[in-house]
Formats: sequence, structure tokens, C-alpha cells
Amino acid sequence: MPFIPHSEDDIRNMLAAIGADSIETLFDEIPESLKVASLPGVPDGLGEMAVARFMHERARQDEVALNFAGAGAYEHHIPAAIWQIVSRGEFYSAYTPYQAEASQGTLQLIYEYQTMICRLTGMDVSNASMYDGATAVAEAVLMAERSQRNSGSRRVLVPRSLHPAYRKTMQTILAMQGIAIEEIDCPRGVFDPETVASFEGDFTCAVIPQPNYFGLLEDVDALTDAIHARGALAIASVNPVALALVKEPSSWGATGADIVCGEGQPLGCPLSSGGPYFGLLACRQSLVRNMPGRIVGRTVDLDGRDGFALTLQAREQHIRRAKATSNICTNQGLLVTAATLYMALLGPEGLRRVAAASANNTRALRRRLESIEGVHALFPDVPCFHECALELPKPAAEIVEALAKTGVVAGVALGEDYPEFPDALLVCATETKTPEDIERFGRLLEDALS
Repeated sequence: MPFIPHSEDDIRNMLAAIGADSIETLFDEIPESLKVASLPGVPDGLGEMAVARFMHERARQDEVALNFAGAGAYEHHIPAAIWQIVSRGEFYSAYTPYQAEASQGTLQLIYEYQTMICRLTGMDVSNASMYDGATAVAEAVLMAERSQRNSGSRRVLVPRSLHPAYRKTMQTILAMQGIAIEEIDCPRGVFDPETVASFEGDFTCAVIPQPNYFGLLEDVDALTDAIHARGALAIASVNPVALALVKEPSSWGATGADIVCGEGQPLGCPLSSGGPYFGLLACRQSLVRNMPGRIVGRTVDLDGRDGFALTLQAREQHIRRAKATSNICTNQGLLVTAATLYMALLGPEGLRRVAAASANNTRALRRRLESIEGVHALFPDVPCFHECALELPKPAAEIVEALAKTGVVAGVALGEDYPEFPDALLVCATETKTPEDIERFGRLLEDALS
């Protein structure tokens, strides 16, 4: 905060009131070995004017890189109106609707958000929000397990085409619940329906990424039908922007996906060095009682006026812990507010234009980069959305490092998470990229490879 109004006397009186000798006493639980006496490059103390000058000098050192990296977090244009409205006090300071009668504005906004997510996914019910896309997938699996208790199986099929961070998060959360993760290899870059059909043993559910980590579009119809034929639930892990162009999960296969989850960051949330973001979670009506988090409903009061209320409150704050569906304690309300405004401002047609422009730019980027000798698509026969994996004639990590010195984020080197692809580079182009941007990237990549 820019101004702290407490004088030295105020601080002494407050410390005396709580029986503390000093401010440092308040942090006495921190081991001495973890405390740092000073930070390099940070002065001990400056006046307000000197601090302002110091921070402006530091800010001028920041550079805005030309970004062609995606891999789960995407640089979309965010209209100025979005965060101007989100930053208003009534949104910015409204944390969570514990007192529903005093939180009608917040509840209405969450209700509108849920409605938009249901229309985008085609599902019957959406909750308020999850921490992020990774935890949303894990919670979707837990939800499927609760819904399939009579099956006796405690296994989930997860393709290696799902985001590596999602798979790691799932392992952390699901291992404590005794749920086994069966990772399925994807030599063609996509989840093969035949693998599902021929899998030995029972499984409770399977995850279908759309698009997947490599930007490829999965054969969602065949996968959904194959999963259902095995008596399991189909979980869709989606990019919400892509749903403006591709088939909605409720229409996958003969009967549609059962649960939909995903990362909400593309809907009006800045990259922000990796967060905070928020997760999506929606499902068919028959599974709603196993859904974690908050669900807001619309009703009328005794006078017939519209009102909003928390419904199916299966969180441990509201009911006995043993019967809670999860211990989700935080509603990512501020990010959901931004997403709701983003979807409302763009509308269905605006979202389609963003998705179409992103897909077209990626096709143009792929054509330009494949014109370079030795560069070709890693999975050339599978359609993609706004990401593409390219095989380079040199290790991708070296290229990323070389282009970073020119002010370009070249993409994500796949070798760390996929050792079988040490020379593969995952590149992304959203609607923010111009033909000049793509040409600049192409020239710099040529130079780096030569």
C-alpha cells in the first residue's frame, strides 16, 4: 500500500496491547536459519521520493518480450474495460458470499458465470470456480470416483498428451486417496481409442484433453464412446476459448462427456508470471451431488422478487467434514469476475473471432517456420488449435535460450517432460500476433539454427 498511517507511538501501543515486544516477535516461529538479513541490491532505507525514483529505474529495466509460448497459459488480448471494472471496490473487496443475504451482487455474478460456462460446455451444472486447471482435473477424478463407488475400481486412465503439470498435480492429490493413475502412451501425439477399448482391467474414468498439451485435437467422439462402453465416466479437460470453435463436450460421442474441467486463464486473466488463475468444473445433472465447491442458484423471495443463494453446500465449512465432497476453501472470485465480464463483453461471436484468429495465426506460424530447412511438425497428420509442436535440427532448449537474448520467448522445449522429444519445440500464436511478429520470429529462428 502506498501510505501506512501508523506512527511509532501507534505501533508501540498496538504491540503493548497484544503483549509483544516488537514486530519481529510476531514472526518468532520462523527458524533463524531461514531468515535473511538483507537482500542484494535493495537499500536499507530511503525517503519516499528516492523510493519512487528507485522503483521507476527498476521498472525501466523490464522488457516486454515477443511471446510464442503457451503450454497451458495463453497471451490473449484483454479489453481495458475488464480490469477497470474488476478493480472497482464492490468487486475487488468482495471475497466470498458466506452471508448470502448480504452478498446478492457477488452471488448474481457467480450465477451468471455458471450460466455462461454451462452454455460454453453444454453441461447442465457448473460450480463457482476451482484453484486452477490442474486441481480441477484432480477434483473431477475424485468426483467421478464418488459417483462410481459401486464399480469397485480405483483407477483412472490419463494420456501422456495431458498437460505434464496436471498429471503431476493429479499424482499428488490422488495418491493420498488410493486412486491409481494409469498413464497411457501417445506415440501419435493423441489418445488412441483402441487403447481404451483394449485396456486390461477395470477403470472408473478417463481424461480426454481437448486440445491436448501438444495443441492437437483429440478424436473425442470415439474416445467418449470407448470410455462409456467400458462402463466408465468420460472427463473432458478443455481450453474454454477452443470451445468457441470445436464441438462442445456435451455432444461428444453418443451421449456426451460426463464431467468437464479446464483452466479459465484464457478468459480475461493476464499471464501474471504464472497466476493466480482459476479452474472450471461442470457436469451433467445426475452427478451434481458429488460436485465440490460452491453452486449458486436463482430463486424468488416471499414477495416474488428474484434472489440468489448458495445451494447444495457440500463443503466442509458447511457440513460435517466426513460428508464433505472436498476441502476447497477459496473461491477464485476475482478471476471469475474477470472471466464473466470477458465473456459478456465479447459475446459468442467475439469469442469465436478470438478462437478463429488464434487458429489462423498458428497455421501461418507453422507455414513460416516449416519453410526453414530442417524444421517440420512433430505430428503433421493431426489437426491442431493454436499450438503446434515442431521438430528442430538442434536441441530445442538451446534455441529457446538463444532467442531469449533477442527478446523473443520462442516457445516451450518439450524435452524436459518428454525425453523422447529433445529437439521438439511447442509454439503458440493467439490473436495478439501480427504477420510482422511471425516474420520476425521466423528470421530469428533461421539465424539461431544456422
